[in-house]
Amino acid sequence: MENIRKAAEAIKKASHILITAGAGIGVDSGLPDFRGRDGFWRAYPVAKKLGLSFEALANPKWFEINPGLAWAFYGHRLKIYRETTPHGGFNILLNLPQDKFVFTSNVDGHFQKAGFSELKIVEIHGSIHYLQCTKPCSGDIWENRENIEIDEKKFKALNFPKCKNCGIIARPNILMFSDFRFVDKRVKLQLARFEYWLQRVDNLVIIEIGAGTAVPTVRNMSERIRNSFGSTLIRINPLESFGADIQIKLGAYEALKEIQKYL
Repeated sequence: MENIRKAAEAIKKASHILITAGAGIGVDSGLPDFRGRDGFWRAYPVAKKLGLSFEALANPKWFEINPGLAWAFYGHRLKIYRETTPHGGFNILLNLPQDKFVFTSNVDGHFQKAGFSELKIVEIHGSIHYLQCTKPCSGDIWENRENIEIDEKKFKALNFPKCKNCGIIARPNILMFSDFRFVDKRVKLQLARFEYWLQRVDNLVIIEIGAGTAVPTVRNMSERIRNSFGSTLIRINPLESFGADIQIKLGAYEALKEIQKYL
């Protein structure tokens, strides 16, 4: 509880807040927990039958080898992300009075869905709500308005989005594993806005939520910014809170509700 109070005091004194978030922030919204092979296989039992891990399935090669499987996986995730409401912790963060920016590895678009400005978010791994050509034939990225029909028993997509320019199969504008065809135009623009914001911050506090060490993109960014700005890093993570100035070993929503009591 002492660390909860410390976190609240640090937040109250801050002028600017950087929210950094990994997949763990979505667990309290009911999103699947892909932590470890068993967690992924609970969400996708067909992948278990095929012996495919998350890393193996989240690979752009499947859009060429087996697009039905690739779009069953991403189409199912798209449906879940569209249908799920971000938990109340997002609203607690949104209502903090300080100037805020979000840096996340999540592709679900839930910060935007919760009301955060599109202009104050970096989605470093891209977004499932945008598409690109699988080739790609151009650097174009467009909004994903597709509804993917899936045969749940066979775990096979029955329809595929097509590239609006060349007509071949499109894919989500997501940075996958072993991915050399990710169109990073949108992410680069987000990063440019982030760098501009960072040039103008003072008295910065970092609130990191649900970012693990398996894919340490978010943790690395949190620590880089802390070291550059001399900021306080609050790390909310029930399993891997170590290495922060203030460590809170709770889930996202529970931790934020507790912190809110002292704000």
